[in-house]
Amino acid sequence: MNNKNTEENNNNGKKQNSSMLYIILAFLFLYAFTSTKNFMTTDEITYNKFLSMIQEDQVESVIISSGEIKILPKEDEDEKSNRRKLLYTGNVEDPNLINLLNEAGVDYKAEPIQSNFMSDFIFNWVIMPLILFSIFRFVFGRLGKKMSMGGPMMGMGKSNAKVYKENDIKITFNDVAGQDEAKESLKEIIDYLNHAEKYIDIGAKLPKGALLVGPPGTGKTLLAKAVAGEANVPFLSISGSNFVEMFAGMGAAKVRDLFQEAEKNAPCIIFIDEVDSIGKSRDSQLQTNDEREQTLNQLLTQMDGFDSTKAIVVLAATNRPEILDKALLRPGRFDRRVIVDRPDLKGRIDILKVHSKGVKLGDDVSLEEIAKSTPGAVGADLANIVNEGALAAVKNGREFVMQEDLREAVEVIIAGKEKKDRILSTLEKRIVAFHEVGHALVAALLDNTDPVHKITIVPRTMGALGYTMQLPEEEKYLVSKEELTNQIMVMLGGRSAEEEVFNLVSTGASNDIERATQTARSMVTIYGMTDKFDMMALESVQNRYLDGRAVRECSDQTSTLIDEEILSIIRTCHENTRKLLRENRDLLDKISEYLLEKETIFGDEFMEFVFEKYPELRLKKGKRVDSDKDKKEEDIIEV
Repeated sequence: MNNKNTEENNNNGKKQNSSMLYIILAFLFLYAFTSTKNFMTTDEITYNKFLSMIQEDQVESVIISSGEIKILPKEDEDEKSNRRKLLYTGNVEDPNLINLLNEAGVDYKAEPIQSNFMSDFIFNWVIMPLILFSIFRFVFGRLGKKMSMGGPMMGMGKSNAKVYKENDIKITFNDVAGQDEAKESLKEIIDYLNHAEKYIDIGAKLPKGALLVGPPGTGKTLLAKAVAGEANVPFLSISGSNFVEMFAGMGAAKVRDLFQEAEKNAPCIIFIDEVDSIGKSRDSQLQTNDEREQTLNQLLTQMDGFDSTKAIVVLAATNRPEILDKALLRPGRFDRRVIVDRPDLKGRIDILKVHSKGVKLGDDVSLEEIAKSTPGAVGADLANIVNEGALAAVKNGREFVMQEDLREAVEVIIAGKEKKDRILSTLEKRIVAFHEVGHALVAALLDNTDPVHKITIVPRTMGALGYTMQLPEEEKYLVSKEELTNQIMVMLGGRSAEEEVFNLVSTGASNDIERATQTARSMVTIYGMTDKFDMMALESVQNRYLDGRAVRECSDQTSTLIDEEILSIIRTCHENTRKLLRENRDLLDKISEYLLEKETIFGDEFMEFVFEKYPELRLKKGKRVDSDKDKKEEDIIEV
């Protein structure tokens, strides 16, 4: 009963406010109309013109007041159909004016002073202040009421979350590949949203939130949508940056509005992408962002306050979990951390299958080969490779995507397109050829290195004048000190070949030197692979899911010793690489001349030169080459 009376009172109040607003608007319209009308029907003239009109018998009547003289001109024959304009001029207190009016036979009268004064006073000091006060009270009263209730002011407090209804989301777990562990962690949330009663009966509570953590492009947003699609519940999606506003308090208002909207659509899923925009750790530094901290505090309060029985799950995604506030990660808010990491070989194959469903593939396509040639690639990279392969097939006038289209797509992603207009001189071309063969030859002669797949001296748009592609035989999760040392020697093989053959040092090895130095630094500071520092941690990895940048955690004196140890590793590898190439100078010259003639050679062709000199290596490294060769012959036959 009380609620009903309250609702009736609110409705009556709204009607009264509306009536008051209509009265004010009507009065303002009437005043504007009267002012406009008077302005359009009056005109000012000079006093000299007024005297001339009296002498020329053009004045019918005159009204004299203290400040002005109103003049009604006589009506012309041509203007009978139009309304005459009332003229006026200033009163200069001419003592001869009355005599002139009498001589011309003009009617005149004086306007009472009190009537003008009273009307102006009432209008300017009574009516207009009342109107302005009423407008101020009506407009700002309504805005203040909205602000006090936590509602949106002029749309700035609206969350603007994109709401997907149950039937709008067509994505399921079948559309997400390569993340089996992540899907397994989220299945309980789906089951709870669909069968909440069996969990409530046993006393279990639904996890309020799950944090999806992983590198960019691994499918965190796609996985969140798949959860909503599997559970068949509404999905409210918003980015963390949308909460940050110019005015303090608006971000918190958006958080409140978001959870109010979620309660209306419960059971549902709230997804906050890039939650680190508002969830950054609060600290005691002088430079703080009050708006962001207020928004974070409101998010923490809302996650604590909503009823878990309403089946509202908050999913959030980030690739910087280390900067999130500890209060946001505690149990009761984000109860689970779901790692959405880079897929392994099997995961990449499954992802390629998903993204190639709607693509016409030729009979020679091997998705396994493409997956092996893209270690470290995420779902977005693999989707791009499939699309680039389809574009290449259309460009070449094919009806199906062939294996060579996908191979070319991988190379385009890694090194860019072929730069056919870049013409190297004869000497530069020879240097590039010996440089690339130096890499490949060191990789072939050392143990525990990835097999060479392709060598080319065709320039690419990303700046490479040539490159050597190695493909791992299998996924590796542990790397030994010997393998890392061999990797450094392979990286230094290009510069070492230039020094042995041409006795020069060029700029072509800049990227090789950078990668070799970084590998040696990691051996010293992170992996504990030197005797000088034993297993002492000298650096820690920051932003693991982004650039993986390492931050040094040691004194300046120790940093000097670290640099000396890194230099020692690089120098030893450099000397061993030059020695290895010097002992196999005949192979280096022979393969380089062949590469200069062909411009591009594949791993089986290259390894035949090596097996010719070292037949015993065929037993160690020939199995992979023979299988690649057979596979290539089958592809040619099928085409």
